Amino acid sequence: MSRKPALRVRKSGALVVAALIAFVGTVPFAGSRWELTPIILIPLAILLWVVRAGTDVRPGGLRVRALFGSTDIPWSRIDQLAPDGRGRVSALLTDGKVIRLTGVTTANLPAVITAGGQELSDNDHEPGDDDQERSNDDQELSDGRAPSDGGPGPGTTAER
Repeated sequence: MSRKPALRVRKSGALVVAALIAFVGTVPFAGSRWELTPIILIPLAILLWVVRAGTDVRPGGLRVRALFGSTDIPWSRIDQLAPDGRGRVSALLTDGKVIRLTGVTTANLPAVITAGGQELSDNDHEPGDDDQERSNDDQELSDGRAPSDGGPGPGTTAER
């Protein structure tokens, strides 16, 4: 893979600010007694993780970076980029493994795909889009009435 990534995706910059505030808060605490000095390492480790961890996008693939180490994934090994319910994205690999892409969300997923020189396939839609359209157009209630007949539709409750 090339040395310089086309796109670097990192965690929110607010985490850097939070780590710096935590560091400033631990300095007087750690300076009060020598036994408390190692506590200053906690915000420093968090700061290092926030700055280092993320996903680098290259035309040849992805590099997922953590606090210690990184994983290179060529595009040929990626079967699918799948978002979860919380908006985070994981790479589903051809061998069945799943790797969470640090910093990649559903909001920046199109930029990741474009920066990697990949194209969205036609089947990249929410599972159930067709089902939802079909349920609005063709659905009938169990007694034969259409939902527009004034009867309660599916998932609704009739008030008495």
